[in-house]
Amino acid sequence: MNELKEILPFVIPFVLINYTLIIVALIDLYKRKKVRFNNKWIWAAIIVFVNLLGSIVYFLARGDDE
Repeated sequence: MNELKEILPFVIPFVLINYTLIIVALIDLYKRKKVRFNNKWIWAAIIVFVNLLGSIVYFLARGDDE
């Protein structure tokens, strides 16, 4: 139990960043009319199930701004 208390301050910021990126990516996906590969459901699944890496991939591959 002491080990958990020692690593918790390092884990909490990572978890907060992860969920913040997921929420921001999903909001951005919802607002876009067009996305690369033309399938919002696949992008939503990638963002949610691949977590941090999925959000980063979405932001890098989302395409041009409209």
